This record gives sequence, structure tokens and C-alpha cells, in this order.
Amino acid sequence: MPRSTRFIERRRALKISLFTTATLALTSVVGIQGASAADKPKVGLIMKSLSNEFFKQMKAGADKYAAENKDKFTFKAVGMKDERDFATQVDAVENFVTQKYDIIVVAPADSKAMVTPIAKAVKAGIKVINIDVALDEDAKKAAGLDLAFFGPDNREGAKLASDALAKDLGAGAKVVILEGNPEADNAKERKKGFMDSVQSGKLDLLDSKTAHWETEEANTLMTNFLTKYQGIQGVMAANDSMALGVVKALDAAGLSGKVKVVGFDNIPPVQPLIKNGKMLATVEQYGAQMAVMGIQYGLREVAGEKFNGWVKTDIKLVTAADVK
Repeated sequence: MPRSTRFIERRRALKISLFTTATLALTSVVGIQGASAADKPKVGLIMKSLSNEFFKQMKAGADKYAAENKDKFTFKAVGMKDERDFATQVDAVENFVTQKYDIIVVAPADSKAMVTPIAKAVKAGIKVINIDVALDEDAKKAAGLDLAFFGPDNREGAKLASDALAKDLGAGAKVVILEGNPEADNAKERKKGFMDSVQSGKLDLLDSKTAHWETEEANTLMTNFLTKYQGIQGVMAANDSMALGVVKALDAAGLSGKVKVVGFDNIPPVQPLIKNGKMLATVEQYGAQMAVMGIQYGLREVAGEKFNGWVKTDIKLVTAADVK
């Protein structure tokens, strides 16, 4: 082989060698980065209606925590269109299972209907953290689920608010209750808390109906109550979104401040209403912190811990004295 030809071949071989080395090095780096990303748990948060300020706050708190800890886990949050959009929650669980998420933190809209999809997620090896609204105990037992509940004592919280109402109005006062979604455990527990105060405060309960957690439905229901019953003195709303609808109806009737209203959640829009006397009280249940806690407990379960029973979260009565 002529000398010039041998020189060309050696240069070609050197180029191939350098290319191969560079390719292997790049592959190694990509492989390391891919392994690092794969090692980070994937966390999904499933909430109820994102038109509800409480769940907007919950999402904001979770997003902030996830951004601050993006080197530790990846995160996605989803919510429903409205409080009865159960199918969206079921689809969200199934999507997270298909996408092989490691942790699902969920605030169920329906305490019974959500048990089946959650059981499938657990069977797929996903750690599920139940926050805010407890899953139905009998349904869990039937499905073979042993999940802890991380959330507030809704009965106690509702009683805090309604006791404040009973104290303000006195025995014999005429009151109505606006219930939450009847399929949700927290709605049932809050109704029990209201009824505890009705009995202990010797209040005259005129009616109790659901407005499914929704503001406009509560506005319509309260308008109907005002037409049907004379002399309503107090209203117990199972969440603040419904309390907003109640206040809207009272405004239209010229009764704001005259009829006392209590709610539950301490969302930002009710704070000026409490300050100016259109609402008497609400209950803080720290939604943003609850979501963060759900993520933290999920990560602990991925690391090998196991939680059972009820892990209670904080509640606090909020009155005008607490609002700046």
C-alpha cells in the first residue's frame, strides 16, 4: 500500500476511534442523567373542584413545595370541573397508574366511588395517601384496603363554628343548614357537627338541604329558604363556597349582617365578610399544608414506612378577632 494511502487510512481509523469514544461518553452521561430522573419518585395530587378557592390554595401550596424540592421528586396536580365531576377523579387515578406514578395523593369527591380505582392503584404498587376527605371504611374493608387518613376532624370543626353561632343567637333561634355533597364523608361529618350544636344550643332547625358545595346552588337554595321560612336567624354552611352564595342571597334580600352565617375552610373571599359582619365565623383547616403533608407522607411510604388509622390535621375557629 502506498505511503499516502496508509496515512489516509490511519486518519480515518483515528476519526472512527474518536467518534466512538465520544459517543460512548455521551451515552454514559445520558444514561446517568436518565437513571437520576428515573430514581425520582413521580407524585400525583388529585383534588376536588378547582373552582373552589380551598382547592386553589391546596394546589398553590403543593406546587410551591414541589418547586422547592424538584431535585427530589416530579409532580403533577389535577382537579375536577365541579364538585360532582366524579368521572374526572376516576380518570385521573387511572391515568397516574398508566403513567407509572409512585405516589398518588387524593382528596376524594365521593368516599365510596373512589375506593375501587384507588384499590387498583394500590394493587399496581402505588403508594396512595388519602387526605381531606376520608374514604368510606366499609368500602375500604370490602376492597381489602388498609390506608391511613390524613385530615381534619370535620365534625369537631363544624361544631366549633356552629357553637359560635348558637352562643351568638341563643336558645330557640331559627336556623337552616346547607349541606355538602352527600357522597362525601366530610359533608356527613360536618352535618353531624352542626346537629350537635343544634341539640346542645337548643336551636330551632327549620331545614337542612345540600347545595353540593357550590356557590350558585347555595344562592338559589338560600333564596328559596328565605321565601319558605320567616324569621331565619342563622345559617350553617358546610363550606365557605356555599357561605358566599348564602351571603349573596342575604344581600339581595337586605338581610346581610342581620342573619348570622358560619362556614368552613377560611378561603380568602370570606375574610372581608367576617370583618364587616356579613359572616360570623369560619373554620381554618390549612389546605395548603395538608397537601404538602400528603406528599411528605407519600415519600416516607416509598422509603419503607407504613401508616395506618387517622392522622389528624389542625383546625381553628376564625372570627372577626382573627381577621386583619
